[in-house]
Amino acid sequence: MKEKIFLPPPALAQALAQRESLRVIDTIADNGPYHSRRAFLDDYRDMVNTMKVFVYPCSPRDPFSHIFLPTSSAPSGNYASEAYFKKALAESGMVTDDPSQADLFFMPFSITRLRNDPKVGVGRMPAFVRDYVKNISHRWPYWNRTGGSDHFYVACHSIGKVALEKAQHVRLNAIQVVCSSNYYVQGFIPHKDVAMPQIWPRSESFREIKTIEQRKVLAFFAGGSNSPVRANVVRTWRNDTQIHAYPSRIQGSYAEALLRSKFCLHVKGYEVNTARLGDAFFYGCVPVVIANYYDLPFSSVLNWKSFSVVVTTANIPKLKAILSGISREDYSQMHRLVLDARRHFQWHAPPREYDAFYMVMYQLWLRRHVVRYPLH
Repeated sequence: MKEKIFLPPPALAQALAQRESLRVIDTIADNGPYHSRRAFLDDYRDMVNTMKVFVYPCSPRDPFSHIFLPTSSAPSGNYASEAYFKKALAESGMVTDDPSQADLFFMPFSITRLRNDPKVGVGRMPAFVRDYVKNISHRWPYWNRTGGSDHFYVACHSIGKVALEKAQHVRLNAIQVVCSSNYYVQGFIPHKDVAMPQIWPRSESFREIKTIEQRKVLAFFAGGSNSPVRANVVRTWRNDTQIHAYPSRIQGSYAEALLRSKFCLHVKGYEVNTARLGDAFFYGCVPVVIANYYDLPFSSVLNWKSFSVVVTTANIPKLKAILSGISREDYSQMHRLVLDARRHFQWHAPPREYDAFYMVMYQLWLRRHVVRYPLH
């Protein structure tokens, strides 16, 4: 008789993993990468235990169901954060079928899928979103009682701004969870909206991190010169021996370039969002943000000054002096905090404690209404 092997059910396995994650974050020295570790932990547990979201339903038979329902396949591409959020929410236990229990209401249209749908595309997207909001406001009572201020949608692609051209009341009232969190450009309102990290999907676990001594390159950047800021970085530093800046893909391993660099540059392209912040955390590289007016992800929780360097575009010529002026002791501290914070910059489905999904939900939790509106 073959011996039976006991495997814990997924719910138990997830609970054990979450308990371990709690233990790890609770042992972080002082405040770690957080403004206040204890305040965050206490409020976070309250959020996980009580937060409920009502998702506007869509039938699988609907001709546009692929726009609204979570994908069955693993999310992929540069804008995977949008699909990951929807999958993680569906598997999180936070969704309620009872709107009276909901803290927030989710409009699950996908900007990326609307953009790529031949029946919609960029040109018809504004009318699609306008008609969708009009439809739910007529069929359901929840939008009208708050003007949509307890509703949210998710958009990682910067084309999301275009999607709301015919629905300005959505832009002004609903919570926008976006990767392109540029508060200089009209449309993003920092105290209302939520900055979500743009993270390239990876099936592998965190990479083995090289020690500080193994990181011989001062700073690294590679990417298309699709903005004056990137062009300036490459023009200024492309021939430098300590800062390696490339105008396109590098020859060789991009991962190894990140692993052997002390600092990794997050440089504004067409928009402020790129996946390079996620890359920096994944490979244990201290991020350098060169993007004016960027509302950094999870800034209400994470003390970005403790583990990153923010450089205005005007100071690009001073970049080497700024980075070289950081002492070994200070860099060591920043590097340690990057490793403490990087669990917040990965997606999982189902979600794992403190990952990108739960951090986005925490930002939404902070924006929920204090006053609960009656349903009658």
